[in-house]
Amino acid sequence: MHKARKCFGQNFLIDNRIIDRIVATIAPKHDDNLLEIGPGQGAITLPLLDYVEQLNVIEIDRNLISMLESLKHPNLIIHQGDVLKFDLNTLPAPIRVIGNLPYNISSSVLFHLLENLDKIKDMTFMLQKEVVERMAANNGSKIYGRLSVMMQTFFDVQMIFIVPPESFNPAPRVESAIVHLNPLTQAKTKDIKVLEKVVKLAFSQRRKTLRNCLKSILTQEQTDIDLSQRAEMLTIDDFITLTQDHEKQH
Repeated sequence: MHKARKCFGQNFLIDNRIIDRIVATIAPKHDDNLLEIGPGQGAITLPLLDYVEQLNVIEIDRNLISMLESLKHPNLIIHQGDVLKFDLNTLPAPIRVIGNLPYNISSSVLFHLLENLDKIKDMTFMLQKEVVERMAANNGSKIYGRLSVMMQTFFDVQMIFIVPPESFNPAPRVESAIVHLNPLTQAKTKDIKVLEKVVKLAFSQRRKTLRNCLKSILTQEQTDIDLSQRAEMLTIDDFITLTQDHEKQH
C-alpha cells in the first residue's frame, strides 16, 4: 500500500461518487488527448482509461509509477518527472488537462500551463477550494488578486462542485473544489509575460495605491486608468489597458 508523501503534497481520492462526478465533468471522448497531472493511485486515471484511446499522465513519485505500471494498461502512457519541467510540445494537441493538483504547487502549475495556452483545449482540476475561489473572484473582493486576473484574462473559470475532506485519504484540513477552465475564444491579450509583470507589481503591496505599486513602469500621465485606486478595484479590462499603456512606453 502506498503511503501518502508529505513532500509531494499527496492526498488520495477514495470517494467513488466524487470520482464519478469528476469523470462526468470531464466528459471524455474517445479521441481526446488527455493529460493527467499527478495521477496518484489512479483514482481518476482508471475510470478514464475506459473512455479514451490513450491517456498521458505525469507523475513525480517513482513508487506510484511502479504501481501504475503494474496495471499494464496498453493505453496508459506514463511520464516520470516534474510537470513544471514537462514539455507539452511532446504531446498531440489540443490537450485536455486534468488533475488533482497538490496545494503547494497549484499556482505554479497554472502559470506554467498558461504559457502553453495555444496547445490547450480545456482544463479540469481539483484544487483547494480557496484557490478556486480566488481564481473566480470578482474585482472589489478581498480575495481578488493576481491569480483571478491571470486566469480570467484567458479562461472562463467555473467552480463546478465542492469536495469534502473525507473524500480523501489522508483527509486534508481544507475543502477542495473542482474547477473547469475553458479558454476564451478571444483571449483579451496575447502578451502573457507583460500582463503578468504589471499584475504582479500592481498586487505587490495590496494596501498601497497603483500609483505607488506601478511607479517603476507607469505614471498617471501615461494612462487613463485612475492610479489612486488599489489594484483590487480594477476589472480585467482595466489591467489589459494598463498593460497596453505600459507597452506604449517602449
